[in-house]
Amino acid sequence: MAEGLTLYKLIILYMLRKVNFPLSNTQITELMIDKEYTDYFHIQEALSDLVEAKLISMEKIRNATQYTATIDGEKTLEYFTGEISYPIKKEIDRYLRDNAYELRNESCMLADWKLSDDGGYAVNCRVNEGKETIIDLTINVTTEEEAERVCEKWPDKAQKLYVEIMSELL
Repeated sequence: MAEGLTLYKLIILYMLRKVNFPLSNTQITELMIDKEYTDYFHIQEALSDLVEAKLISMEKIRNATQYTATIDGEKTLEYFTGEISYPIKKEIDRYLRDNAYELRNESCMLADWKLSDDGGYAVNCRVNEGKETIIDLTINVTTEEEAERVCEKWPDKAQKLYVEIMSELL
């Protein structure tokens, strides 16, 4: 079995392969700490090394970072998946299965804002399903507070708004 940092990297690659949506730094960290695989600092080191080696890709959205496995990461895991013990794989599989809905919602309903050229704020709201974008909506608001509020409400309102938009358009 792989030891130390190599094992943590393989576990992260395994987690990312088992889902069809990105996982956030928080989601990866919580699982690995809850299962007592390692500590926060080793997880961050493993994530950084995987990004640097281009085995996972990273996207920053507001104050969250999301990761997906790259093709090279998938191939690497194929070669070394036997280095992860069966009990660890089962724990991860169970955790991902039991928490799939919450994990997907956290990762797939994204909102971020940036300052516009006109001095207002452009809020980009997205819903992703796997690697596909289902809706991508940009809303212009006048204040940073409004931009923050839209970002905070988007995850709870996205599904309802999507249904309403589609019913109006179809």
